[in-house]
Amino acid sequence: MSEHDLKAAIRQKYGEAALMVFQGARASCCESGAAGSACDPVSADLYERQETAGLPEEALEASLGCGNPTALAELQAGETVLDLGCGGGVDVLLAARRVGPAGKVYGLDMTEEMLALAEENKRKSGLANVEFLKGEIENIPLPDGSVDVIISNCVINLAADKDRVFAECFRVLKPGGRLAISDIVRRGEIPEAVRRSLELWLGCLAGALGEADYVTRLVRAGFAEVRLEPTRIYRTEEAAPPAAGSFFAAFIRAGKPGR
Repeated sequence: MSEHDLKAAIRQKYGEAALMVFQGARASCCESGAAGSACDPVSADLYERQETAGLPEEALEASLGCGNPTALAELQAGETVLDLGCGGGVDVLLAARRVGPAGKVYGLDMTEEMLALAEENKRKSGLANVEFLKGEIENIPLPDGSVDVIISNCVINLAADKDRVFAECFRVLKPGGRLAISDIVRRGEIPEAVRRSLELWLGCLAGALGEADYVTRLVRAGFAEVRLEPTRIYRTEEAAPPAAGSFFAAFIRAGKPGR
């Protein structure tokens, strides 16, 4: 499939997920009508109850991540943070609490329905240090060297041009800034049929990078001190049947040299 077609499918899927939440249902990382599909466990039980207390329920209902990057990113008061593919905004709101009034958190998403949901969740949260931006993660609408930390939650695996994403991350980070993301990573090779499956790409599996490839691409983009830490290994029945046991969620850290 072309990159254009893939993005159109992603917009449609995540737009429908946002509308589900607006209508009072929980979003699913699976295709519409695929209740009980293998990707359901990817987004389950990622946040502690006390951590999300006081946040709009809709922000949690729209969460389609595979980790909890704000809990692992060691965010500091006053930092400027960018969340790539922010969806309904749960990680943006959590990060905004951590950086405090002196900090700033941007949420970037290309899906209008998700951005509308994120704006509503911002309004309900009462947090003023948040700004949502419409755009693509391959072309981040922020100046060079403008953020301290980039977080993301199970989004980069969806991108067709991951090298462009990493180059953009490097560009917008300040010298000494850091990448702290959660993503799906592949372990070993997967069948070509899995790579070509639109459903499995949208389910965050077919587009996942291998462990060594992830590190290599980040280093090639200019990052240093790249570390990949598995956070959730999916059991056989939780993975796509043709590729059982080949995927895990990971927390990926990397730094931009300088400062």
